[in-house]
Amino acid sequence: VQLVESGGGLVQPGGSLRLSCAASGFTFSSSDMSWARQAPGKGLEWVSGIYSDGSTYYADSVKGRFTISRDNAKNTVYLQMNSLKPEDTALYYCAIARPPLRNGDYASMGQGTQVTVSS
Repeated sequence: VQLVESGGGLVQPGGSLRLSCAASGFTFSSSDMSWARQAPGKGLEWVSGIYSDGSTYYADSVKGRFTISRDNAKNTVYLQMNSLKPEDTALYYCAIARPPLRNGDYASMGQGTQVTVSS
């Protein structure tokens, strides 16, 4: 199993980023996927998830600003992040999730991509 995140970076408040997670080594199309994040000095926080059927769920802190999607032909899951806030600064991880998604139970996780929101 391999999960490789990309797309992080430094962005100003109010800006946007799109994270990508390239998956390999397992049957992506039948897997439930999540994004989680860890801010400095804090624990791991579930951010968003998408079931294999395409249904999506979000943490209250990002609802209306973030959009998760998947492309099964490319074995890739995305996280579009808009209206970014300084409190969104964290290391973002892609993960194979065990349902229910909100429980934050992961079978495997990538190495993460850093997102920094600062002026």
